[in-house]
Amino acid sequence: MQHFWVIGTDTDVGKTCVTTLLMRQLQLQGIRVTPYKPVQTGEVIEGGHTYYYDTTIYETYSLQSLARANLNDYSFKEPASPHFAAQLEGQQIDIQRILQQINRLQKMVDIVICEGAGGIFVPLDAKGEETFLDVIMQSQLPVVVVTRTKLGTINHTLLTLEVLKSRGIEVLGIAFNGDTGSAMERNNIETILQHHPKPYAVIPQYKEISKAMDHSITNTSLFERLYQYETKII
Repeated sequence: MQHFWVIGTDTDVGKTCVTTLLMRQLQLQGIRVTPYKPVQTGEVIEGGHTYYYDTTIYETYSLQSLARANLNDYSFKEPASPHFAAQLEGQQIDIQRILQQINRLQKMVDIVICEGAGGIFVPLDAKGEETFLDVIMQSQLPVVVVTRTKLGTINHTLLTLEVLKSRGIEVLGIAFNGDTGSAMERNNIETILQHHPKPYAVIPQYKEISKAMDHSITNTSLFERLYQYETKII
């Protein structure tokens, strides 16, 4: 079975939204899918109830039953880079543990969608010797890149794509998230695709994630690539 990462050019570009959207629309095709967020940070406290946003979104919008133990390995309270959030709690992130969990999940479902944290060079240890890019490379899985459409996205996106290319990591496509339809955003998308003509999907800006979950991307070249890729192998 083919599994993949959803990674971002930066933090807060919408990786969780895209991961959940891809999960739902692949599930609608009858494919068994589980998302997996190896490391999440930033505990949310509301009305005496504590939770983590990313895995809660998975559980809320999945069309299939998800086992909570399969969704995450490391959760840290501080909304910070994984290495620092772990350090504050006296913990260390073990890359081998993450890779073993990915391998285990691959045997359980048709597709595992692994979601990164921040950008690809986010450090996972205090010495800065291991980053999320190292995990992606060792997993030997392809990626979907999530980026913004607004000012600054050209530089961030092209830098990310060039690094992935230099490391031999396959890019299945690009998700342009938070589009408002401006002429500048359209030009940003066109410029990025001129440099890296990949399958893509443009996801509009929504004030509520529930509205985003109703947005269909099944007619986009990104989804066609993923679905054809999966059904060919399945």
